[in-house]
Amino acid sequence: MRAKPSVARSLALLAAVALALLWAAVPIAWGVVTSLKPALQILTNPPSWIPSPATLDHYREVIGQSLFPTYFRNSVIVTVISVALSLALSVHAAYALARTEFRFKGALLIAILATAMIPGIAILVPLYNLSVRTGLYNSFAAMIIVYTAWSIPQLVWLLKGFFERVPIELEEAALVDGCSRPRAFYLIALPMARPGLLAGTVMAMMFVWNDFLIGFALAISEERRILPVGLFAFISNIGIDWGPLMAATVIALLPVMLAFFMMQRWLVQGLMAGAVKG
Repeated sequence: MRAKPSVARSLALLAAVALALLWAAVPIAWGVVTSLKPALQILTNPPSWIPSPATLDHYREVIGQSLFPTYFRNSVIVTVISVALSLALSVHAAYALARTEFRFKGALLIAILATAMIPGIAILVPLYNLSVRTGLYNSFAAMIIVYTAWSIPQLVWLLKGFFERVPIELEEAALVDGCSRPRAFYLIALPMARPGLLAGTVMAMMFVWNDFLIGFALAISEERRILPVGLFAFISNIGIDWGPLMAATVIALLPVMLAFFMMQRWLVQGLMAGAVKG
């Protein structure tokens, strides 16, 4: 007896999702296992999934005997400031685009989105030259400015969809009662768009925290390197120090994974809002 088409499609979709999850989860699981193995067991052949015995020596080495804490601190500073600035600028632009109509509005929206489609490698040299000429090279300010500018287009489109879902009648009632437009924005529209702000926070954080290209190009000293660039310290000309590298990678994954799992519902809502509205 043949299964119903809807059931068959559901099973096929479920199988595809399971394969995708497996494809993503196995390397992470292997990294965690490797970080717990003794140094000699990491290079044994055939490889083993079970650490024998499990050890935290690699984590102690990463935290106490390397510059990993400095890289981690730098990433926290750059990420927090970049995300805060991106959201502060994007919410006002998104609200204006959601509530006002003007000529060439559609063209402006396309132009904003098009800036996010420029490959980073294509403008890396101009960014480097600009940071050198302005005296910002090898500073947090250069990375923060670039990350902020890069995050704004996606956030504007995302938040615009959320503001369009806020009933305009609530703001109109507030305006009739004597509330100013900025006050109506901050007291009514902005709180109701909180799911979009949370979704935007996660998206911007994941981008800044995981980016390697900009951090590598705009900072050269160890005191200014961010986490993705700092992980290269465990790779040398004589080989790869797999144990500490995997331990550092696992620690680096934790903030993003924690933020994602805490706010995944808002992230999904934000992506759906941006897809429906616009």
